[in-house]
Amino acid sequence: MSKGRVSVSTTAGSPLPMGVSRTPGGYNFAIAARHATAVSLVLFRSGQDEPVAEVEFDPRLNRTGDVWHLLVRDFDPALRYGYRLQGPCDLKGSGHCYRPQLIMLDPYAKALTGGSDWGVAYRRSGGLDPLASFQRRCIYVENDFDWEGDRPPNIPLKDTIIYELHPRGYTCHSSSGVKYPGTYRGLIAKIPYLKKLGITAVELMPVAEFNELENTRVNPLTGEPLKNFWGYSPLAFFAPKAAYAVNGRNGNQVREFKELVKALHTAGIEVILDVVFNHTAEGGADGPTISLRGIDNTIYYLLDPDTREYLNFSGCGNTVNCNHPWVRDLIMDCLRYWVTEMHVDGFRFDLASILGRGPRGEVLADPPMVEKIAEDPVLAHTKIIAEAWDAAGLYQVGSFSPHPRWAEWNGRFRDDLRRFLCGHPDCVGPLATRIAGSSDLYGHNDRRPFNSINFITSHDGFTLYDLVSYSRKHNEANGEENRDGDNHNISWNSGVEGETDDLEIAALRRRRIRTAAVILLLSQGVPMITAGDEFTRSQQGNNNAYCQDNEISWVDWELEKRNADLVRFFRLLIALRKENPIFRRAGFFKADAGDGRPEISWQSLVPGRQDWSPEARCLAFRLHGGDGPDFLVLLNAAPSPRRFLLPDPLPGCRWRLLVNTAAAAPADIVPVAKAKVVSGSRLEVADYGAVVLICRQG
Repeated sequence: MSKGRVSVSTTAGSPLPMGVSRTPGGYNFAIAARHATAVSLVLFRSGQDEPVAEVEFDPRLNRTGDVWHLLVRDFDPALRYGYRLQGPCDLKGSGHCYRPQLIMLDPYAKALTGGSDWGVAYRRSGGLDPLASFQRRCIYVENDFDWEGDRPPNIPLKDTIIYELHPRGYTCHSSSGVKYPGTYRGLIAKIPYLKKLGITAVELMPVAEFNELENTRVNPLTGEPLKNFWGYSPLAFFAPKAAYAVNGRNGNQVREFKELVKALHTAGIEVILDVVFNHTAEGGADGPTISLRGIDNTIYYLLDPDTREYLNFSGCGNTVNCNHPWVRDLIMDCLRYWVTEMHVDGFRFDLASILGRGPRGEVLADPPMVEKIAEDPVLAHTKIIAEAWDAAGLYQVGSFSPHPRWAEWNGRFRDDLRRFLCGHPDCVGPLATRIAGSSDLYGHNDRRPFNSINFITSHDGFTLYDLVSYSRKHNEANGEENRDGDNHNISWNSGVEGETDDLEIAALRRRRIRTAAVILLLSQGVPMITAGDEFTRSQQGNNNAYCQDNEISWVDWELEKRNADLVRFFRLLIALRKENPIFRRAGFFKADAGDGRPEISWQSLVPGRQDWSPEARCLAFRLHGGDGPDFLVLLNAAPSPRRFLLPDPLPGCRWRLLVNTAAAAPADIVPVAKAKVVSGSRLEVADYGAVVLICRQG
């Protein structure tokens, strides 16, 4: 093909499916744009700024309803494409924003070009646009990947253990030891570690295309340019991040992502994607026009009916109009694509409460989008998890949806557990409710304990180590004078702010980490662990590290070696949960298990005596095992040791010590077969410590 323009042969095409699709007669292009007065398909060669062809749609031939469509008979799939749309541009009047000087991304694009090298501003030959890193292009990707019979593991939600990680940050540190750090293949190299740890699902922070260079600030401490490291700023919902691939050119990023999913499935590990449908990278009125804004602004975004300003429930400048029928179709088509063609197993919906807002931002009683996701037959076996709040103060934990398919990040679990770990007043009663599965939140509408995704930490906020090492945030490196990030961390530094050589404080921090892990992994519901928490990963007190593409955010694998005892603790605790169904029940506890005993019983320091007072700092609970063993968990959030009187074991059985978070490894946790009999009727639990006993014969 010459370097000049190319001629293309076209015909009417079809309005469905949306996007680009290969047909026996050629390649069909379809895009919905109700208010556009003219639409053109623009074709480019790789690396070239000037188009090689531009085909204008004839509205009499190439338009059906609001869909513009065109069949290109001789389309070369190596070409890049985008759309030029004409129409009114009156943001403060009609609200439309057509800018024919710009080329729009196809909302249905399966891959983008121009961003294959992480952190490198892409420049095409002949291009001078300072926004070139935003002006990406679309490429057709053939669906010819050999899945070799791959099928979803379909692990029941109640048996799931989630591990949240950043696809780049997990392996890009020099200590990771992988051949391709910071990539999908780098993550494949860590699958043996994940499998040995025992988790059943990885929750990947956003892999949909975004521009890591959109952040224009610098680190005031180092002068280092900051980035959008987390990726909560989508350019294209369907397209996997090219810079996370070893070779992210020509659509190969799609293949490499599929290789990751297949490898994880082979290991029996599911893939949950963190998806962002609440806003896009176009931001507010001063943001770049990339796709939806320049295709049909008044349909895709929520606008104030009077001022036409963007309603901002996301905190990122715009809010997607999720309950408009077009947008519902776009989101559903996207979710189905990731499940059917990319084989992912579930989704965590960022700021999911926005999915329930109407055209004026009002909170809908029965949001169509939320119900559609839950009832879609293609998604019927996927895991759907809501972050049940938004950036405008709407908090729906426990009430996001009455549909039993929806699970939720349980922010109440996080906060109540943190309050207990800090020894706050009035913390024992709320913690007991969380341990038992949060029936106050999920005990109606046929929901179960596993509708609660239990977590202590996530990407957003302190790591577990920082939670016990810092009493306040330290976000100066973010370039916002420490104003960003949540001030309400419910953390305690254990006596000294930040790093310390004090051995006593270091021991207290590790004890509190182990105690937190015990509560998380032995509570009813679905536990989620943040990557690196199992070996004390720190962000140096930064609780909003979204812009830190450096050692603040990267996982330091030297810690995994240095803290092998803590990794072992997490691994054996996960194994204990997996081996005993009593920790992952399908239903809430009953007052009578059928043998005259309650399924769970509570006490303070003495059996039969509960202390729910604001001053209480101790809690113990006994799980009556039925066909399995009984377990007794003793928790002490007081600043000094407490002695618990043990309840009587079952006839012929004795209490044996499994876990003592105050003991040095390997005595901190032992396999069931090696658990030693507890002598005497009382047991001391260290300050901020936990003890787990099992009732066994002999």
